[in-house]
This record gives sequence, C-alpha cells and structure tokens, in this order.
Amino acid sequence: IDPQFVMTAAHCRGREITVTLGAHNINMEESTQQTIKTEKQIVHPMFQKDSGFNDIMLLKLQNKAELTPAVNVIHLPSPSDILKPGKMCWTAGWGHTGENKPPSDTLREAELRIMDKEACKVHTDYDDHLQLCVGSPSTSKSIYKGDSGGPLVCAGMAQGIASYVNSNEKPPAVFTRISEYLPWINKVLKSK
Repeated sequence: IDPQFVMTAAHCRGREITVTLGAHNINMEESTQQTIKTEKQIVHPMFQKDSGFNDIMLLKLQNKAELTPAVNVIHLPSPSDILKPGKMCWTAGWGHTGENKPPSDTLREAELRIMDKEACKVHTDYDDHLQLCVGSPSTSKSIYKGDSGGPLVCAGMAQGIASYVNSNEKPPAVFTRISEYLPWINKVLKSK
C-alpha cells in the first residue's frame, strides 16, 4: 500500500516476518523478487483473535521496496466505497489447494463474488460493517489454509484482506473490509 508498508491479516503476526515481493514461484529465486525484513508489525489495537474482528496488520519494511513492473502499490478504497452483493473480485495466494492437498508453489488466483451478508450467517461472529462475505454460489473456489492476509481486489482496488473460511473449506469466506480501517491505516502511514 506504500513502498515501505505491506497490509496483511493480524492473525499472521509472528516473532519475525520477512516479506517477499514480486514472487510467482515461492520455491525459486526469481529476478522479480525483493526480499525485505520487517522493521515493525503494527497490529490493529482492537484485533480480536477469537471472533476475527479487526483482523488487519501493517508491516513496516526495513527498507522501501523498489517499484518495478512486478512490485507496485495498490490503491485503497475511499470510506464511502460500497461493495454491492454480486460484484466480482479477485483474490490470490499460495495456500493449500484443497482439504488434503499441499500449499501451492506458484501464485494462484480465484474470481470470487461479494455475497449478501445472509450468506455469512454460517459464521457465528460475522459483522457486515467490519467484514466482507465472499464466495461463489456455483463453485467451491475459496481461500484456504495459507491464503490468510492475501488481498481481495475489485476493479484494481484493494477492498479486503483474507481472514478465514470454514474448516471444511466451503465458501463463503470472510475478508476484513479495508474501507472501515482507513482512518487507522492513514494514521499509521503518517507516523512513519
């Protein structure tokens, strides 16, 4: 979201995080890759691990990323951006490709639909103001283990962060709604 900041899910925090930008195959060294250690993990102060609420974190990189054709910043929505059910968006990740399948070596993407909040009643703690209900009524495409923190991109804009899906990998999945966190994001970016 900025040459020195990466956005991800708060539940992805760890003792030490190194970010690899511009990667396609994470098990190869590619000329497009930039590997940068994080200087700071900034977890949203209201993050609730049990409910998944406020599942957003900013990673401040030790060095600014070099912007290239393979590494760039993405636009964030405005607070007034309303995603209507039916809108088609994209997500991507290196997560498991099925319940008993390994993670993917190469970046995989899936086209997913913004669902009505009623579809997320299967998730006991779903909150439509803080989260997005994302899936597809006709296919089983979704995020899965290892895809957390990945983007939901709608019309070239980052609208969501992969948060969680049912343990049986059945959609709909829950993404953190980025537009709700813009004041916090801007405050963190300004305090560089």
